[in-house]
Amino acid sequence: MIISPQTTPPRLAPRAIGPVNWVGLAALVRKEVRRFLTVWVQTVGAPVVTTLLFLAVFTLALGRALQVINGVPFTQFLAPGLIMMSMIQNSFANSSSSIVSSKMQGNIVDVVMAPLSPLEMTIGYGMGGMVRGLMVGAMVATAMSLFVPIHIVHPFHALFFAAMGSLMLSLLGVVGGIWADKHEQNAAVTNFIITPLAFLSGTFYSIERLPGVWNTAARLDPFFYMIDGFRYAFTGHADAPIAVGYAIMLAGNLGLGGLAWFMFRSGYRLRA
Repeated sequence: MIISPQTTPPRLAPRAIGPVNWVGLAALVRKEVRRFLTVWVQTVGAPVVTTLLFLAVFTLALGRALQVINGVPFTQFLAPGLIMMSMIQNSFANSSSSIVSSKMQGNIVDVVMAPLSPLEMTIGYGMGGMVRGLMVGAMVATAMSLFVPIHIVHPFHALFFAAMGSLMLSLLGVVGGIWADKHEQNAAVTNFIITPLAFLSGTFYSIERLPGVWNTAARLDPFFYMIDGFRYAFTGHADAPIAVGYAIMLAGNLGLGGLAWFMFRSGYRLRA
């Protein structure tokens, strides 16, 4: 009987990771996108129905009283605000609920212990929420176009404010998700911060109609600039300088991105 010598299996060389772990970053973004697409009826379909109901209610309630705003038919004025509102709400919900759920289930460690830098985790979660926001916005706009004439006058402005607005709320969701230890705390951020700021930002009306101090207060709302800039792309009219909107969008994303990066880097409320 001939016994063959035992062969040593070849050693696998460790994977070299460069300055950016592109494979890990893509995997995190893909995980976040698959997460909401798995239940697309709830995460994409439901916001479309809700936004169409807003359009119907406000059109029936105010359509006759406010036929034209700033030279634009009321329904065409209202549509961009509703589209942006649906995008920002869903962008926030995606990243915040993902992180809170992972913390409650105890599997956040799978992301924290992965070979991903704090910046890569920030970008991954932020991109996942932004994709959901843009997808919801595209679906809402398509559905609205069946009832309201929608014309994009400035495509670049529409893309910029849609992407930056969705990213801003997604990064805010990352910060809120890391801070919150349970879904009730996360819901409090939505109910007491996101929803009031969205409703009081000129989504349903022009802030030019607001008197004195209320007009000033509205201009302090960062949501106003993303909605006003997005509406400008459709109507050609803005209540504030577009350059100011660009600056606030960029500053807001940098600030929230930096805060999320710091929270990941320090392990704030992520380490047991």
